[in-house]
Amino acid sequence: QVQLVESGGGLVQPGGSLRLSCAASGSIFSINTMGWYRQAPGKERELVAGITSDGSTNYADSVKGRFTISRDNAKNTAYLQMNSLKPEDTAVYSCNAFIITTMKFGMNYWGKGTLVTVSS
Repeated sequence: QVQLVESGGGLVQPGGSLRLSCAASGSIFSINTMGWYRQAPGKERELVAGITSDGSTNYADSVKGRFTISRDNAKNTAYLQMNSLKPEDTAVYSCNAFIITTMKFGMNYWGKGTLVTVSS
């Protein structure tokens, strides 16, 4: 059994910062790509940022220069540092990871999400 658990969401004022964490646990052999997605009310889910196992990253245009994705492979954890937050960043942020289990079976896993609200 594999789980992804996000943490770090909350209420922040415009211009503020938050750091999200995504911890993977369970029968993990290896983790390939990890990513952060978000879904705002009434909108479709979108990719915010992704990071490969060797550290290559990609970002949505809307967050480039403001958000930074990173990972600690020893802790099976990914992070999303969010700076200069805007009201339009308000959404539920979910973690995704492609995980190879100890049974050598690979599939995508999702966390339950954490709410980020940017408001004054």
